[in-house]
Amino acid sequence: MRAKDSARLSTLRLLTAAMKQKEVDERIELDDAQVLAILEKMIKQRRESIAQFEKASRTDLADKEKAEITVLSTYLPQKMSDADVAAAIAAAVTESGASGIKDMGKVMAILKPKLAGRADMGAVSGLVKTKLSG
Repeated sequence: MRAKDSARLSTLRLLTAAMKQKEVDERIELDDAQVLAILEKMIKQRRESIAQFEKASRTDLADKEKAEITVLSTYLPQKMSDADVAAAIAAAVTESGASGIKDMGKVMAILKPKLAGRADMGAVSGLVKTKLSG
């Protein structure tokens, strides 16, 4: 507030509002994993909005959404390297005893809590599918 950074302030207010809304709706106190899920959801929504705005040639609105993603991303944990993600996938496959694509759910159930916020779960899902089918 004191820095007069209104874009950052409004983004943070949106984040706190989403967190409070979830707490009130579900009558719970949010833990770190739930806060990460909210952050990821907000970033995903903004990416979808950017695609729509760019499709409609509204670069002003797309730029605003990109700025919000930048602010929200600062609160996510540091991203894992590709090698670390591959190692985590290999460990999860071994741990679950997965033998084929039918066991993908078991592997993802192990990976999701470990990688949430630290890797793109859509990309991880594709890598797991490739590993199990190959």
